[in-house]
Amino acid sequence: MARAWLSLGSNQAPERHLAAALDELARAFGPLDVSPAYRSAAVGFEGPAFVNLAAGLDTTLDPVALDAWLHALEDRHGRRRDVPRYSSRTLDVDLVLYDDVVLRGPGNLALPRADLVEQAFVLRPMADLAPDLVHPVLGRRLADLWRDFDGPRDLEPVPLPAAST
Repeated sequence: MARAWLSLGSNQAPERHLAAALDELARAFGPLDVSPAYRSAAVGFEGPAFVNLAAGLDTTLDPVALDAWLHALEDRHGRRRDVPRYSSRTLDVDLVLYDDVVLRGPGNLALPRADLVEQAFVLRPMADLAPDLVHPVLGRRLADLWRDFDGPRDLEPVPLPAAST
């Protein structure tokens, strides 16, 4: 059994889409650990603000299979892949960490995910959820990475979408 850490976000009916995604993840993988949720401005394009959070789950799927499962989850919730990379979306679910695996896989799969240390909307929820988790490449705790983060920190706490986790 492996521990996987996910970043989830939405800027199209985010409360509905994030709650539905958390419900589906819990049904498929069992109990989830879920971070607080944060609202932040869209990055890379003009659009509605995103709501982001992190989740941890246990899985028997390998990273490639889990990444494919997560893409299918996005698709089931209306994710469009025929639009520019930086655009509004119903659901974005990224595999951020998978145990201490370092991997460059098929498609855009990269572990650890670079956004973890580059974007506050990924790092802050992860640091809240697993502050003592050590980045497998940098060898630093997530809480320390967040403390030392020097990028924009414009995150507004928002109520967690209701889910049966």
